Amino acid sequence: MTTFALVHGAWHGSWCWERVTPELEERGHQVVAVDLPSDDARATFETYADVVATAVDTAGADDVIVVGHSLGGQTIPLVADRRPVRKLIYLCALVPIPGSSFAEQLAIEPDTLLPEYRSGVEPDEKGRTRWIDEGVARSVFYADCPADDAKAAFRRLCPQAQAPHTKPCPLKDYSPVPTTYVVCSEDRIANPDRGRRVARERLQAELVELPGSHSPFISRPHELAELLHQQAE
Repeated sequence: MTTFALVHGAWHGSWCWERVTPELEERGHQVVAVDLPSDDARATFETYADVVATAVDTAGADDVIVVGHSLGGQTIPLVADRRPVRKLIYLCALVPIPGSSFAEQLAIEPDTLLPEYRSGVEPDEKGRTRWIDEGVARSVFYADCPADDAKAAFRRLCPQAQAPHTKPCPLKDYSPVPTTYVVCSEDRIANPDRGRRVARERLQAELVELPGSHSPFISRPHELAELLHQQAE
């Protein structure tokens, strides 16, 4: 039995995997999906990785595949640095540059994120960003999701602290474990072209493409679960 550790991205929570989890369980897998302390200004990506690794250890998992969506890509290689994993899967993900902070990474690779999302968020008094524009969120996150699903997801978005973005990635190099990068071809926030280049040039990863926008766990959970299942074979 493979255990899938599912790591959400910015502004989201473990709820975003609710449709994928039963699909994976029906295929005989175990799922560990945690809520990262994303709204805690003191937490770093290393803190996030500790939360994931602890949850996997608590589940007693041995055969582990870690999946990181979007900003979760900054966390999953740190999990592999903490405990054995069989594979890393980056899903529409932002892959860290060892030794650089995420803020520095965006300066080095300014095309990592497509700019539309910026008009939909604002900072709060705690140094976090929160979503204020449902229309922009629908466009960048949920463009291919049914309207009711997009509305429900928007209501569950939470603040994302910016403090983790300023701490350098502690990795000296990427984990040698097998790696797959999944690009969604119509992604409007994680630049698909940058994702393809990072997969080939930085990770030397297997590249898999899905149709659609940034949130296949909502728009096509069956297809995403089947892809993950195939990655476990």
